[in-house]
Amino acid sequence: MTVAVIAGVVDVFVVSPGARGWRVLALQRAKDTRCPGAWETVHGRILDGETPQDAAVRELREETGLTPDRLYNVTTHSFYLHESATVQIAVAFCAFVARAPRVTLGDEHVRSAWLSRAAAARRLAWPSERDCLARAWALLHRGDAGRVEDVLRVR
Repeated sequence: MTVAVIAGVVDVFVVSPGARGWRVLALQRAKDTRCPGAWETVHGRILDGETPQDAAVRELREETGLTPDRLYNVTTHSFYLHESATVQIAVAFCAFVARAPRVTLGDEHVRSAWLSRAAAARRLAWPSERDCLARAWALLHRGDAGRVEDVLRVR
């Protein structure tokens, strides 16, 4: 049996920058979904014919009701799904929004919280999410990507 490698999902780290630092959005999974009760970032599948950045914007809207002011490509990470025997490559993005706006949750989540970067890192269930959040901070802590803005800014 071969195992397919698919860039099939996106992670979107939602950030509201402020005078006291980043506020990072964390979402708690509903009881009737995968990983019930776990806290995560926006996460979802890339649909057929969809680019990763389009999937990121769509998932952000579906899961939170938000639209990014700016969207950055941050990194990728992989994980194995035993049910489909696939290695999934997740394309991770950082979406900047203004003033920690009100979140409208989709069906997959029951609660949201705007947290400091450190508190979000502690609360997120997956080590890969903590790693991606650290990468986003390293690249974007000044509010933009500086000399690599032309490569990382998607919208």
